[in-house]
Order: sequence, then C-alpha cells, then structure tokens
Amino acid sequence: MDLKDDYYKAYRKGKRAYQKDITSGRYPFLPALDDIISDQGVLPEQPIGIKEISLAMVTGTRTKGRQEAFASNYMPILSENSEFALKWGVLYDAQITEGIHDPVKVYEYMWNFYTLEGNKRVSVLKFLGVPTITADVTRVVPSNREDPDVKIYYEFMDFFESVPIYDIRFSASGSYEKIAELCGHDLKSKWPEEDVEKLRSAYNTFARVFEDIVKSDQLMLTTGDAFLVYANIYSMDGLLSETNKEITARIQRIWDELRVESNKYSIDFVENPDPEKKEGILKKILPDYTPEFPLKIAFIYDIKPENSRWLYGHELGRNHLSEAFGDRVVTTAFTDCDTEEKFDRAVSGAVEDGNEVIITPASAQMNLTQRAAVNYPKVKFLNCSINLTSSTVRTYYGRMYEAKYMMGALAASVSRNHRIGYVADYPIYGTVANINAFALGAAMIDPYVEVHLAWSALENKDWHQFMQDRNIRVLSGPDLIKPSEASREYGIYQINEDGTIFNLAAPVWDWGKYYELIVKTILNNTWPDKAASKEHALNYWWGMSAGVIDIILSKSLPFYSRKMVNSMRTALVSGNLNPFSGELHSQKGIVQEADSTVRLSNEEIVTMDWLNDNVVGSLPVKAALSESGKKAIKTSGVLKE
Repeated sequence: MDLKDDYYKAYRKGKRAYQKDITSGRYPFLPALDDIISDQGVLPEQPIGIKEISLAMVTGTRTKGRQEAFASNYMPILSENSEFALKWGVLYDAQITEGIHDPVKVYEYMWNFYTLEGNKRVSVLKFLGVPTITADVTRVVPSNREDPDVKIYYEFMDFFESVPIYDIRFSASGSYEKIAELCGHDLKSKWPEEDVEKLRSAYNTFARVFEDIVKSDQLMLTTGDAFLVYANIYSMDGLLSETNKEITARIQRIWDELRVESNKYSIDFVENPDPEKKEGILKKILPDYTPEFPLKIAFIYDIKPENSRWLYGHELGRNHLSEAFGDRVVTTAFTDCDTEEKFDRAVSGAVEDGNEVIITPASAQMNLTQRAAVNYPKVKFLNCSINLTSSTVRTYYGRMYEAKYMMGALAASVSRNHRIGYVADYPIYGTVANINAFALGAAMIDPYVEVHLAWSALENKDWHQFMQDRNIRVLSGPDLIKPSEASREYGIYQINEDGTIFNLAAPVWDWGKYYELIVKTILNNTWPDKAASKEHALNYWWGMSAGVIDIILSKSLPFYSRKMVNSMRTALVSGNLNPFSGELHSQKGIVQEADSTVRLSNEEIVTMDWLNDNVVGSLPVKAALSESGKKAIKTSGVLKE
C-alpha cells in the first residue's frame, strides 16, 4: 500500500468529523490556544520539561498556523495531492518502519495540550492509535482563581508538583487531596517514584475498564471522579492484581453510586418525616416485627460515647428505642471502631447476628459505611451527615440552624456590650449555617451586635482565653455535655464578674425522637416509598417541626425573654419565619437582595462557605486544625484556602 492510500484513510476520517461538526453547528477545525486565552492578557508560563503525555489530551494548536489543515479530531483534511499530504505520508512511513522519537513541542493549559511544533506527528500517531507521545511541555497558567474550574486546576498543579501525572482529572474541589490521603501521602512533598508509578498504574487500569463500560451509558463525571469513588469503596491495590473481569464486576456493583456522584448536587432533602402506616401490597412482602422476630439495629461508634459530646447524644437515642418499641426492636452498640479493620469486623458481626439496619453516627465514617453498604445490599445503612452523596447509604441530620436562630436572639437580649461569643467545633457542612443563623437572630434584637467566632478544634488554641481577651460575657458554647468532663460551659451561658456561670438555654438534639421516627418508617412499611432514585442521594433533614430539634430555656430567664423565644419557635415551626429569607449580607457583601421573597435553597444553606457580616472571625485553614479536627473534616469539611 503506497503513502497516498494511508493518507486517504486518514483524510476520510477527517472529512467525516468535519462534516459532522458543520452539521451540528460546531467549529470544524482544531482550536487554537491563542484564541482561547486572547481575553486574558499575558499569562505566565512554566517550563515542565520532557514528558510522556496522553495523545487523547492533545486537542489543538498553539497558534492558528496549520489549524485548518486538520479536522477537530486531528485527522488531515487537505487534498491528497498537496505537499502537506506528502509530508504526512513520509512521517507515517517513518513511524511504521522505525518509530517517531523526536519530542513535539506543546503548551499545556487547563489539562489540555496544544502543539506548537509537531502537528503532523500528532496526527499520524492518533491515526495509528498510539496512546502516548513524548513532548516538551510548557504550562500556561490561568489567572481567574474565582472560576471553579481554575480553582480545581490550581489544586491539580499542587498535585502535579508531588505526583507528576497529567491524566487524573477531577471536577470537584478537594479531590486531589483526597486521592493523596487514600495513597497515604499529602501534597506538600514529592512522592517516592514507586508510589507515583503505583497510582499511575492503578488509574490507567481503572480508566481502560471504566471508559469501555461508559460507552453504552454515559455518566456526567470524569474518569478521575469515578476512580475516586471506586478507590473510596475498594482497595486501590486490587487494581494492580485483579483481572479486567473482576474490576468490571466491581464497577457494575457500584454503578448507582457513580450515577449519584455524576449528579452530586442533586440531593433529595426530606424535610419532614412520614411515618404513617401504609397497607396494601407491601404488607404482604415486608415482615411484621414481633418480640419473637424483632427488628435488629446496630450502632457503630468510632470511639466510646461517654468520651464524645456528639456520640453521647446518639447513645441516648439508641437507648430510647427500647422504651419506644419494647421488644419489637433490639439494638446493639459497637464501640471503638476507629480503624478500617475494626469497622469491617463490627459490620460483619452485626450482619451475621441478623441486624437489618446499621447506623454510623459520625460523618467521618461515611466512606467505610458506603463500602459496607455495597457489600451488604440487603441491609439498610444510615450515616449521620449532610451533603454526602450515596445511593446505598441514607444520610440524616437536623436543621439545628433553626434553634441557633432563637439562641442568637436570646443571647443578644442579655448582652450589655454588643458582643457575643460563639464556639464552633469543626468546619463541616451545616456548621456554617448554624453560625450564620445565630448571628442573624442576634442582629434581629441588636443591630450593633458582634458575634466573635472561635474554633475549639484549632491546634494549640484556647477558646476560653480568646473570649476572655475580648471581654465577652455571653457565649454560645459547645452544644452538648461530655459525660466524662462535666461542665456548665454549654449552650448559651453568661459569665458573671465573680467567674460563676449562669446557663440561659441549651440546644436539643432529640436523637431518641429522630431514631423513633426512622424506625417507624421501617415498622410501618414507609421506608420503600421514600427510596432515593438512582441519580439522587437522599437526606433526612428534619427540624423543629418534626420535634427533633429544640432549645431548653432556664427557668430563671425573665418572662419576656421566654415569650420572645416561644413566639419565634411558633413562627419557625409554621414556616412563617426563616433566618435565610429576605435580605442577607456576608462579610464580603450582599448574598440575597432585600426584595427576595424566598429563602435560600436547601443546598445553599447546607453548603454555605460565607459568614454573616456581623461575625468577627473566619473559617479555619486545614493546617490550623488539631489532628482530631482534621479527621472530622476529612469527608465533609468546609474550609478556606
């Protein structure tokens, strides 16, 4: 076969792509990087050096030049009798006989490569299906850090400094750090070469299998996103030893998880419980639970409940189930499951003992819970968190911001110097909404009030000293009491001149009521009615209207303070009052205009990363947190760079 025949085949591929683009109204030639960045001024460039890069990521040219000699798929479209065709054919022959070894010169911008020298070499190798090419790479650094894609790209550049791998691309901020943690590393130093190659090999193996599968069922997520889901559920080491058939089976097993991940901003928030008993066909296929055949529920704690304010409340909720349902419901607690091995052992033991429901009350347990749910599809799994997506694990949380709104108003009504302290624990989803609701409630009573924010999870920082230095006498302290460390520093309290503490109010997470309502959906056959769709995660997000959130007021409070809080409670429960409706101001400006008649959406409330304009303080950076703080925010942290 002569050179013209080879060129003609490539030419035909190019012409088909050209016609398809024209018909679809798309630009039919290679994009030029100079055109893409023309409105950004002069951008900085970084020499990267000689690298082996994926040809799939070579998508255009640096300048216009020979741009129109190729279709958008890099196949040639100039006449087969042209000088260009002859040169293309010579390069094709050279690749067949001895291989093309000279590196092309490319510019990399936002994960894509644009050739300055070597367009025909790229075209020939793409035509032959060669996966990679040697290139002399120069990076063009984008400037608009406010753009979400650019923000992720800057995270990629940090990743690349430690792990020089181009192929792994994510669509969500924080993903590069997560993949580093799964590999036992960070992004502050270079990885050992063997660990770099291990990650590269694992990713390439996954990508080959995954990209073959998605041809028939396209997902709106990158291969990197899917790889991170897979690596969270299964060991990455398995990708280095298992067959393609085994990997395919695992991907298919977590397919619904991948579909939910591709719609990560589509969470179905169930704002009110629906435990009313349903009859009909479900009655025939679902079991009746009796003392002889009880519903068994296992709670898995990462530490002992008595050593945690948060878990102690859940343990009280677990104990309440026996009072609410008697012998029809049997619960078991597994404690100190603080490692992967201990967690898996607890789940295995719970399933063998016939538990049909497994509850993990810490958001940091979500990844392990998700993996267990995939392995035991007949068991109902719940994790206490918000804004974490899964099709196999239902999440649940409380609208604590409603109680915080009332508490902010109460605190402002007794403060005499326009200053209130607020102690938050970890910057996780939901926490920022609590802070802002408190600040908004306070401002409703005192428009000049300042809410001074301190974080208890900061390393080597004492929030008590922070408040003392600012002469703050009224505080919102930790929400709950830690049984092993009894203290009056919780809820809203006032510090008197002699140092004594007067408690004003405390928020209530009624986990007993919450779990009672969840269990009723199982006993009364309403659990299947609310099943999440395959594209959406489901979160129970109940509040004061469900009776799972409230505040307790001190009997020593003045009558009018109690009346104010009770009036706010009535308005909140009825829906006539909401802290996040109407005009809202952050520290940086207006969030919502005064003429807005709606409240922020559930997603906007849950994912808040801004602080109200009367909050004095900021969200912490990860490096400033204690080790326990870093662990807590691992799966659901809201952090600032």
